[in-house]
Amino acid sequence: MKKFFRIIFTLIIIYLTNHSFAFSQNEKIKIGLLVPLSGEYKELGQSIIKSTRMALNDIGTDEIEIYPMDTGIDPNQTLKSATKLKNEGIKIFIGPIFFKSLTYLDEIQDVIFLSLTNKTNDLPKNVISSGVNSLSQLNAIKNFLELSKVKKTIFLTPDLDYKSEIEKAIKKSKIKISKQYTYDTEPTKLTKQIEKITNYEVRKQNLMDEILRVENSDLEDKEDQIKKLEKKYTIGNVNFDSVIISDFDENLKSVITSLIYTDVSPKNKLFITFNQWFDESLFLEENIQPLYYPSINKQNLETFNKKFVDTYNSEPNHLSLLSYDLLGLIYYLSLKYDFSEVNNIFKKENSFKGKIGIFDVKNNKINHRLNFYKIDGGELKEIF
Repeated sequence: MKKFFRIIFTLIIIYLTNHSFAFSQNEKIKIGLLVPLSGEYKELGQSIIKSTRMALNDIGTDEIEIYPMDTGIDPNQTLKSATKLKNEGIKIFIGPIFFKSLTYLDEIQDVIFLSLTNKTNDLPKNVISSGVNSLSQLNAIKNFLELSKVKKTIFLTPDLDYKSEIEKAIKKSKIKISKQYTYDTEPTKLTKQIEKITNYEVRKQNLMDEILRVENSDLEDKEDQIKKLEKKYTIGNVNFDSVIISDFDENLKSVITSLIYTDVSPKNKLFITFNQWFDESLFLEENIQPLYYPSINKQNLETFNKKFVDTYNSEPNHLSLLSYDLLGLIYYLSLKYDFSEVNNIFKKENSFKGKIGIFDVKNNKINHRLNFYKIDGGELKEIF
């Protein structure tokens, strides 16, 4: 009789365990969405909400629920919103957007924040940077340099707050750099620094010395040679084949202009920069071309943008595409793992193909496999 009851008891436990697991599997996946819904960035927040709704519709599941909460750009408000959602049983969040908003999030235990920032230094332990970070970009640049068989590359970094981020990524990527320089973004100082980096004064003096030598020579074609020399700006090569410039917008153009001023041309050396999100103003500046950079898949971006405009009659921010893919990534991982142990989900090695490209997930880090592009003659060409 005792043996009979033990068997019955065991069967009941097995049933309850399986029933409980089945119930947990059928629970909704609750995702907190921490975005600015007030203040100067509220339109950005609304764009991200729309993109996650579009992702939900495309996935075609009713197993996911999104809970948007306002963060503004205030870390205290972010903490308050995240705490409220955590108390409602939410363990995974998309957002916040800004690095500043992450300040107090380490006070919340047993949750994961997929922040849209591209910064990876000094993050709270429960925050994963999902933006297109420096390491992802340098990995793509490294592949391009190897493909191009470049021997000597110099690296130019502005003396700005993300300098340490770049230096850390250079070490992690193991990209081969001949020399690394930090420059001042103030135009006059920048030009002087570029002159020094390119050995401009010596090369300029070489030209003057050669003109003088020819003038004092008995060469029959002396006048023709002098005319040819006077069309030059310098004589002598620089000690690099390519230059990586980790800058953006007008600062990037200033650096390239300074290089051209010192007679270093993108026609003779490879000019490479970071992800420019297909900045259209660069297409108009043919004097700074060819210009190479890594980025997300342009065709996918254009397809997403068109669908977003058709759906909402408004233009999306590029972070909208990232948030769209993050929702897909969360759903993909939810099909593979038990979300009751959310702290371990992103430690496991996974790859996910989204609209933005391929996400590589491992050890609570997200990196992107990027495409590589060239702007030349005012047109964009895909390298890989």
